[in-house]
Amino acid sequence: MTGPLGGADPFAPVHPHYHGGSLADVLPSALAVLGGTSGAGRAARFTDPLGLTGPLTGVRRIAVLLLDGLGWYQLPVAAPYAPTLVDLAHRYGRPLTSGFPSTTPTSLVTLGTGATPGAHGVLGFRVNVPGTDRVLTHIDWPKAPVAGPGFPGGGPASPVGGHRPGATWPPTGAPESTGAPELTGVEAPTGAEVPTGAEEPTGAEVLTGAEEKPRLAAAGEDEPDPRRWQPLPTRFEQAGAAGVTTTVVSRPELARTGLSLAAYRAEAHRGAADADALATEMLAALTDGDGPTLVYGYHPDVDRYGHRHGIDSPQWRDAVAVVDRLLARLVDGLPADAALLVTADHGQLDIPAQGRLDLDTDPRLRAGTRVIAGEARVRYLHTEPGARDDVRATWSELLGPDAWVVTREEAVEAGWFGPVPEAHLPRIGDLVATCLGTNVVVASVENPIEAGLVAYHGSCTATEMTIPLLTVRSPHRR
Repeated sequence: MTGPLGGADPFAPVHPHYHGGSLADVLPSALAVLGGTSGAGRAARFTDPLGLTGPLTGVRRIAVLLLDGLGWYQLPVAAPYAPTLVDLAHRYGRPLTSGFPSTTPTSLVTLGTGATPGAHGVLGFRVNVPGTDRVLTHIDWPKAPVAGPGFPGGGPASPVGGHRPGATWPPTGAPESTGAPELTGVEAPTGAEVPTGAEEPTGAEVLTGAEEKPRLAAAGEDEPDPRRWQPLPTRFEQAGAAGVTTTVVSRPELARTGLSLAAYRAEAHRGAADADALATEMLAALTDGDGPTLVYGYHPDVDRYGHRHGIDSPQWRDAVAVVDRLLARLVDGLPADAALLVTADHGQLDIPAQGRLDLDTDPRLRAGTRVIAGEARVRYLHTEPGARDDVRATWSELLGPDAWVVTREEAVEAGWFGPVPEAHLPRIGDLVATCLGTNVVVASVENPIEAGLVAYHGSCTATEMTIPLLTVRSPHRR
């Protein structure tokens, strides 16, 4: 394991470790372990950016569990309530990074495609639909088409709510920053040899902003088709083509969402209403059949209760304790030829009441903007013609040194999103406003639930970006 759990400075900016140390590398490396052949009998070529093929030699079944909101920096806080989790992290864990922004929709599609956010195009919690004034919320894709009968899906986070915050963890301030960020951060995880990186999958046509508006109007739709909005093949699809059986296990209501269609497209879906059912269904899927098997499970509750009540609240502690029991069941139930990979989509941090600016009570924040998307920690500002510099100056003054306000071009050039094809560029605002301290920009009228949360994520600080990877082989192997 590289480094202690948590880290020295939870507010240090961290650049995504694309190609060798990020969430995008988990499924490519898992599939490199499983191998498989194509329908024509040709050997499948899966890269191994995390170096798992050596430690997992002989493994033919892999379960991947994503714990929403349980970042690397939350593990020390969880220790008193999750002894199994922390023991596994100490023995088998290492830090990775999420992609940017560190938010659930972006992370789930990053995991599912094995691609960087710029490549797959799900570039935030909410993004402007190019060529329109509409904002697409990726966890609420109400008019998304459902694929054919039996489409499996998988799941994003369920809705969150809560009360005004009073918590202040973590208590420290933010580093000063000026100008466009040249992101640096913790060293990339070391230990295994890291190849040059996973290839970006290629796939279907994407729509440019000019094409999107008339297509939506002609179809009478409010939301874009997830299969064109996120055009890359998923790693589940590629695994199936290579002879690996794939299953997604998540809450039943998440099986056919637009985000699931964008992220997964696995062969089968099993519904699991709670953690006990999740363990049961993951282990059952893992033992079905004799060939190479990939099972992915998603558990949302740590994120949910962190948002509502704060890190280390009694509710959050209870959710962490449930995760601990879930992990104990999964590890104990692993077949002899199986392994469990445990990761997360992001971390969280509590934001005090005094750290909030409000788009709906301070007219200066909306002046000169056409559309404001993103979320409370990372805002995408689509400005009126000629207003970009004025908007940048205003937001920089109001947010102060605890934020970066940069242009789209500066953010892309700095590599926050990985390479971004031209078709996806308009989904990023003309300006990107990223909070670095204990501050957020909420919209109390437009999004009152989000404005009332306690904990948030989305930015590029270490506590939000750094996530665990626990690589656990079956204790029953011969």
